[in-house]
Amino acid sequence: MPLGDPTRGLLVRLGAVVCFLPLADVIEIMRPRPVETLAGLPPFIRGVAIVRGAPVPVVDLGPVIGVSSPEARTRFVTLRLGPRSAALAVGGVVGVRDLNEEAVGEMPPLLREASDDLIRTIGTLDAQLLVVLRAGRVVGQGVWDTLDAREAPS
Repeated sequence: MPLGDPTRGLLVRLGAVVCFLPLADVIEIMRPRPVETLAGLPPFIRGVAIVRGAPVPVVDLGPVIGVSSPEARTRFVTLRLGPRSAALAVGGVVGVRDLNEEAVGEMPPLLREASDDLIRTIGTLDAQLLVVLRAGRVVGQGVWDTLDAREAPS
């Protein structure tokens, strides 16, 4: 499948919520880097980390999807934002999966629980980040069950 295929994505999780990020928007997965907090940032931005020698903003998945989770953010997923990047702090990575277009279309948007203020703030700070997050989806139980059944040993 081509890299830009919207049915191929990275599944990440935070608590009980699993999210689908189109693979075309993902640069890499890594262990969290030290984050320098800065004053005056919105609550969904943890601060700035040095990734591959460059400072990138670190976005916490929890506030973005409306999930309050004390779970440690054990992975950063760096996302392509045009010529820039951002790191999405997640609880874990499930893996790369292929879904059919119908399944992707039926999954609720990643930002479904986000307030209008949060969406407006993301858009004001970085319109490309908003585009990438809007392409993400929350994986529902039905899709998850189908994935489990497909991967179960026969």
